[in-house]
Amino acid sequence: MGWTNLLWEQHQFLMHQFVSLPFALLFYFLATQGYLSVKSRYLFVSFGGCVLAVVTMGTYSVLLFASTLVFMLLVCSVSPRHVHSWVFGIQMLWQTSWHLLIQYKEYYLHEPVMFRMCILSSTMLLTQRITSVSMDVQEERVILPFHISRQRRAWVLFLPLCSYILNFTTLLGGPLCSYSQFVSLIEGISLSPPPNPLGVVSLKVMQVLLLESVRHCLVYFLKLHAFDPSDSSVLCGILCAWGLAVDLRIRYYSHWRISECLNNAAGLGFWASFSGSSPNWSGLSDGDPWAIETSSRVSEFARRWNTTTASWMRRLVFLRCKTFPLLMTFGFSAWWHGLHLGHFVGFLSWAATVKADYKIHRHFQPKLTTTWRKLLYTCFSWINTQMIITCVVVVVEFRDMSGLRLLSATYLGLFPLLNITLLFIL
Repeated sequence: MGWTNLLWEQHQFLMHQFVSLPFALLFYFLATQGYLSVKSRYLFVSFGGCVLAVVTMGTYSVLLFASTLVFMLLVCSVSPRHVHSWVFGIQMLWQTSWHLLIQYKEYYLHEPVMFRMCILSSTMLLTQRITSVSMDVQEERVILPFHISRQRRAWVLFLPLCSYILNFTTLLGGPLCSYSQFVSLIEGISLSPPPNPLGVVSLKVMQVLLLESVRHCLVYFLKLHAFDPSDSSVLCGILCAWGLAVDLRIRYYSHWRISECLNNAAGLGFWASFSGSSPNWSGLSDGDPWAIETSSRVSEFARRWNTTTASWMRRLVFLRCKTFPLLMTFGFSAWWHGLHLGHFVGFLSWAATVKADYKIHRHFQPKLTTTWRKLLYTCFSWINTQMIITCVVVVVEFRDMSGLRLLSATYLGLFPLLNITLLFIL
């Protein structure tokens, strides 16, 4: 029993997603076999999301339900041209107020925040889904049926929207699925069902277990060789900080993979492929760990990291900003993540180093005329990318001054500073 409790305490997110897997498979089976009508499918995923919210968040689940209700009211009362501005403003104000309240409880009242971090994470994901729909409505990618009678509007308009926002497969985590893709699956799963997802679900569960095993081995190694600024070499400090950042990134990879797994179990994420080829379940993915970690450029790493969130921010901020779009995008990321000091320093440094990466690469690319020069440049560029991302991850995850002190003690902070200096020189 003690081992079970320890596992649950250290992996609450993963365990909640694992527990949800049978219900996602049950939905797939009932829907593809024709046991659920379209209305029943919407009710299944939305009711499952409500139950999951109450179980994981308790009374704080009211935060999600209130946001959903306000969004429904705005959709009904504001014109499609202006609905996104209203939705974005009110939802970000709501999310920011809770971020600031929790910071007050954490730093001034010294209350534990781990439970509340789960709530804020779900609120941030809810903001993604709500603003994604509002942009679809504004850009006329989605035409909501307001012309129908009031009797039919409840389930033709509100039920699909509510199900999308409170869908249990994306409530706690997971890649951002578009509203059109979600509706297409729910309404068409019985007509053209995706192949049985049991195989890909089993494979991704094994990948999650492998990632967690690697992470625990890394944590064990870091504990054996703990960094002491007064007694450790500079190289030891750099390696320890890099190992810590890898550990934190692997935690993200595990969360992304189990969330993809949960969506696949319900039938989401399948791409139709040519006859004879294996089924492609990569339609909903936040990134491939191997592709991310082998990125040899900071800008390349940024594009591959948390792919669906990056695409959402690009659409929400980058493509809409006429001045300093890159800086505004990373600045919004700091706002969306919680307004901690570490968030501002980390994301703005990341923006500056991405900009520097473009300049540096453009400067050195014409000089790479031989194979050995290209190989040498790629190796140095990969090391530079790993060190910069280590700085960003440590500062963002620590959130306060402790992350900055660690970078100062290990001299890792020199890497982003050097890149930013080259940005101005070049």
